[in-house]
Amino acid sequence: MTSKLDQLRTMTEVVADTGDIEAIRRFKPIDATTNPSLLLKASALPHYAELMQRAREWAAGQGGDEAQQLANCCDRFAVDVGREILALIPGRVSTEVDARLSFDSNATLERARRLIGLYEASGISRDRVLIKIASTWEGIRAAAELEREGINCNLTLLFGFDQAVACADAGAYLISPFVGRILDWHKAHSDLTLASAEDDPGVQSVRRIYAYYKHYGYNTVVMGASFRNTGEIEALAGCDRLSISPALLEDMAQDEGHLPRRLSPETAGTEEPRIVPTASSFRLGLNADAMATEKLAEGIRNFIADQLKLEKVISQT
Repeated sequence: MTSKLDQLRTMTEVVADTGDIEAIRRFKPIDATTNPSLLLKASALPHYAELMQRAREWAAGQGGDEAQQLANCCDRFAVDVGREILALIPGRVSTEVDARLSFDSNATLERARRLIGLYEASGISRDRVLIKIASTWEGIRAAAELEREGINCNLTLLFGFDQAVACADAGAYLISPFVGRILDWHKAHSDLTLASAEDDPGVQSVRRIYAYYKHYGYNTVVMGASFRNTGEIEALAGCDRLSISPALLEDMAQDEGHLPRRLSPETAGTEEPRIVPTASSFRLGLNADAMATEKLAEGIRNFIADQLKLEKVISQT
């Protein structure tokens, strides 16, 4: 019997939710993703010390004030880590725009173009990169413009259905609904008990989005992320992509039980009407969803906090 990880790979593209080169080399995912939290962890590893120093030296040569040099260094470090990851995987790496720009479409566009420019100057074509942007209304509008420019986007910090609808309508290449964080919120705000993964609100959210996308023919890729256990992953077997931490990849690699397919385009269907989102309908829908509102805000705050910590590490190096 093959492992559940190998079985999963026959129906879903597996993405490594890590910036750890050794983990990526071991598990051989199609794609990999990074964010400020993962880059902060990477910055503490000896393997990345030289990349960090090169990024500092490069940023210093670009001029500008201290804040601009820090921003340049962070972007360069992210791109250099991305390049190392791309040497090990056949697909794409996601690189995140500074979360402090989450409510500024123009600034997001500028930073995204700069990241792509850094990749291209390093010999990496844009078709191997996804620009990762928070799923705010402003972030989604920036993604719509980037997609028109041939820059593909990964819309992250996605917790609510209204966010997912707006991302698909904008033509986003990929979304990352955060399964485990949805579960976390419901556990903290209710007496939720799970008889199985079928009852997991994070799993149910991704299934709803997947069915809506496939039923109405959207090309946006659904990539479940932020898992708390392998049961959530197994309940979404067949989803377009799943972004999985090294620890859970290891668990699935060691499990040789049967893994049935749970999602497929052929069986997906929904009775929900097709929605054409507007700024007002998006904001009203998000406001009505306390979980999505709170987790989006919390996620942006946490990414900003880790970005500031990364900048502090850089400035002290």
